[in-house]
Amino acid sequence: MSGVALSNVVKKYGATQVIHGVDLQIDDGEFCVFVGPSGCGKSTLLRMVAGLEETTSGKIEIGPRDVTVMDPAERGVAMVFQTYALYPHMTVEENMGFGLKMTGHPAAEIKEKVGEASRVLKLDDYLKRKPKALSGGQRQRVAIGRAIVRGPEVFLFDEPLSNLDAELRVEMRVEISRLHQEIGATMIYVTHDQVEAMTLADKIVVLRAGVIEQVGRPLDLYNDPDNQFVAGFIGSPAMNFFAAQAAGGKVTVPGLGGVELQAPSAVVNDQKLTVGVRPNHLRIAEGEGHRVELSEQLGGVAYHYLTAPDGSRIIVEAHEQAAPAPGSSVGISFDIENAYFFDGTSGLRIR
Repeated sequence: MSGVALSNVVKKYGATQVIHGVDLQIDDGEFCVFVGPSGCGKSTLLRMVAGLEETTSGKIEIGPRDVTVMDPAERGVAMVFQTYALYPHMTVEENMGFGLKMTGHPAAEIKEKVGEASRVLKLDDYLKRKPKALSGGQRQRVAIGRAIVRGPEVFLFDEPLSNLDAELRVEMRVEISRLHQEIGATMIYVTHDQVEAMTLADKIVVLRAGVIEQVGRPLDLYNDPDNQFVAGFIGSPAMNFFAAQAAGGKVTVPGLGGVELQAPSAVVNDQKLTVGVRPNHLRIAEGEGHRVELSEQLGGVAYHYLTAPDGSRIIVEAHEQAAPAPGSSVGISFDIENAYFFDGTSGLRIR
């Protein structure tokens, strides 16, 4: 297995630049997830690693090899796509071994490698079936198995679970995580779903508009975001944000009932700020001023959607089954140490 290094990687389509000088180190055996909104460049970056997109400038290395201009077949990668791309007339066993057959591997070796992949993915009972006789999750496991039998240095996943229903997505997340633990391969995984990113990754790369916003372990990004974009993207439901103003060493937050917070030392008077508070750090409290728009009761957790006096929209996470009535007016409280401060113009974190 091998790590992956990207050095000042740029991608342009004519005059339009979509990847802007990306530098990234993915260690050997690491599970790295590229996450971000649609159009942020995460799939393009993955396809550049695979060799399916030409690199305009910069360097891509897999292990000790510079693969920037290598053909995809020479890079030692295997890719699992959003669509399963299975041959409908072939059995599961034939689909998984087809790539090795085309490269002239002996039948005995193919059978051994397919058997090992089948064991890892729990496909032994389905080897003689054709794709039409499989569920969506089973088809995706076959596609992953086809990648495994090639013995790649790096596995690449391009939103592989997006065609599955919610229950199957959870099941396949567990399968992929178990697969990574068992084979210990370097894996790069693209998704727009930050829940997938948080549950699967050793390292998350948050992208926006072709630029890396932050790289780190899932809980590091959750607990210590560098900017407002990362703070709002990592965590579900998203962090609440409130416009605020600094004066006299204090920060006044109208959306939180005019509460005053101690300003960070780097804040200057009259600076426009954004204060962030996660839904699980807010509580419904005595008082009024915040209108209850809707409550979602999910059993063990509830989400209350409020409107503040200044029009700010607020989500409060609660674990009590009693819910305030829609249209009622409530107060909210929180522990001030759980507030995050961001510059109101640049969005950068103020610590």
